Amino acid sequence: MTRVTNGVATKQRRKRILKQTRGYFGNKSRLYRYAHDAFWRAGAFAFRDRRKKKSEFRQLWIVRINAACRAAGLSYSRFINGLKKLNIELDRKQLSELAIRNEAGFKTLVEQVTKALKK
Repeated sequence: MTRVTNGVATKQRRKRILKQTRGYFGNKSRLYRYAHDAFWRAGAFAFRDRRKKKSEFRQLWIVRINAACRAAGLSYSRFINGLKKLNIELDRKQLSELAIRNEAGFKTLVEQVTKALKK
């Protein structure tokens, strides 16, 4: 009777991990023991950061809108409040693109908001 070792499956599993960690620094790309840890850790960071990316982009859009508003003489919070009063439903991504790509259009929007706030 011969002993069953499951060596083929083990080798395939280890090859798969080493293939996916190619390019990692040092032992993490060469030795299975360290590559395995690095692979799972990288996956956890990737999962977390795919969700975090959304809030980081929202922060970036708010910073851009705030900069454009202040250049036009208005604060970000008063600008957003004025948009709500005027029932203008543009999200922050659209507003930041408008501020970057179409400064004249953004200025007219700021003027409408300042008129609405003075009423």
